[in-house]
Amino acid sequence: MATEAARAGDFLIAEANGTLSRDEVTIVSGQNLAAGTVLGKITASGKMTAYSNVAADGSQTAVGILYDAVDASAADAPGVMIARHAEVISAELVGLDAAGETDLAALAIIAR
Repeated sequence: MATEAARAGDFLIAEANGTLSRDEVTIVSGQNLAAGTVLGKITASGKMTAYSNVAADGSQTAVGILYDAVDASAADAPGVMIARHAEVISAELVGLDAAGETDLAALAIIAR
């Protein structure tokens, strides 16, 4: 049986009008991230990476959710993240834990 990769925005229940919920970001190289990956921001570079509650580089705080898949395996790559004012399906998110859910709630990103 084949499985289908997450599609852009599949995790969204609702977001603000227009592009108010979205920000353009840079995904740091060395990662191939799926749509719905919870993101953290590396303090030193300002680039995004997969959120990790145990990190110590700034990415231990969830700052958004990757809207569509981004392959940054070989080099930094552009992406779009849901950064505020959204309702999302928690089961569709990659890397979400209780601490990350609290971080996102502070940004008005509510996981259901």
